[in-house]
Amino acid sequence: MADFSIEPEFAEKLEWVRGFVAEEVEAMDLVFDEMTAPYDRSSRAARAALKPLQDEVKRRGLWAGHLPSHDGGAGIGQVKLLYINEILGRTDWGPVVFGCQGPDSGNSEILAAFGTEDQKKRWLEPLVAGEMYSCFSMTEPSGGADPTRLRTRAVRDGDDWVIDGEKWYASHAQFADFIIVAAVTDPDAEPHKRNTLFIVPRGTPGLEIVREVGFFNEPAGQGGHPYLRFNGLRLPDSARLGGVGEGFAVAQARLGGGRIHHAMRAIGLCQRAIDMMTERSVSREVSGGHLIDRQSVQNDIASSAIALRQFRFQVLHAAWLFDAGLGHGREGRLAVAMVKVATADITKDILWKAMHMHGALGTSNEMAFGKYLGLAAMFGIADGPTEVHLSSVARALTRNVEPHPGFFPSDHLPARREAARAKLAPYLEAAA
Repeated sequence: MADFSIEPEFAEKLEWVRGFVAEEVEAMDLVFDEMTAPYDRSSRAARAALKPLQDEVKRRGLWAGHLPSHDGGAGIGQVKLLYINEILGRTDWGPVVFGCQGPDSGNSEILAAFGTEDQKKRWLEPLVAGEMYSCFSMTEPSGGADPTRLRTRAVRDGDDWVIDGEKWYASHAQFADFIIVAAVTDPDAEPHKRNTLFIVPRGTPGLEIVREVGFFNEPAGQGGHPYLRFNGLRLPDSARLGGVGEGFAVAQARLGGGRIHHAMRAIGLCQRAIDMMTERSVSREVSGGHLIDRQSVQNDIASSAIALRQFRFQVLHAAWLFDAGLGHGREGRLAVAMVKVATADITKDILWKAMHMHGALGTSNEMAFGKYLGLAAMFGIADGPTEVHLSSVARALTRNVEPHPGFFPSDHLPARREAARAKLAPYLEAAA
């Protein structure tokens, strides 16, 4: 039986999260408002303000909600994490304050699942504790995020690996203590067994940040998504994460959870936009009344709220599949792909309506819509573009469908009606 109730003890925690985010975290957004600020440790004031907030979250047992307790997390599961993440999604700093920010959340998951004991001690423990930041680097200038088209090579040299190649849009690489990089170790293997993951510590000789790259609303030469180059970078085999040729499988283990975490936070961002629409509609005076008196405005508010309600239940179902141990099975993968597509579409649509409702003010730098719309665009690209996931959904839905013989489809009414009459013939004849 479906049950959408929240146990009283956790409901109290959520109420505390709402108040804490509104009163403490949103202040961080307003004062330290650069998009890279939550990951940039150069600001002494920001770091000083952040630590007591993180300490309070830890004290309340809500730190790193994406991880089970034996890996240092809160152990609350994905459904409860959704209820928290949709609140954090209203802010930039929220995920860092609660220790569940990307890409660190996904990186901690694969370190916990595939890392050696030494790797867990050196990288996982401080990452989960909030003492480190990390980066996941797969995307390349030539092949995008397609893992079968990577060109960065890792060649075995004795007990070492030597890495050469370029990576693109390596989010937070300039702030990361380590980078998990995907490189081709066997170009002749079947496509999904060519790649291997390696942990690259910051400062390793041969690691070059070509330039910093940002969103389209950030100044040129700034941003949190650098262009990287690996020039004969040498690593010991102990830096390998997972087996040789298993990079694709290990990466997929982190991407599914990462995609629904984006979706969880998108719920909060969309709800914030709807809140802005409702306030604007009852406040803004127009000829003959207020914006809310216009039917087109009513339609925008209502359709946005309905779409968000549907999307929230869709994400909730995907989260439940993960909690049920089905997240990486066929049904879970299908649910995640559907959520990934919906995240970008609904966020873009709701934010655009909210911006438009604010008129010229909405397009100005005195509102945050430019940044929000940049995030919506990124939702359609990060962790694989929308089109790839649409294709995955369609292939999954048709995988076991048999073609129907003949010209007419199986739902052709004349043929179905003839078959139905034959089945019911005794009753028809008796009645005649």
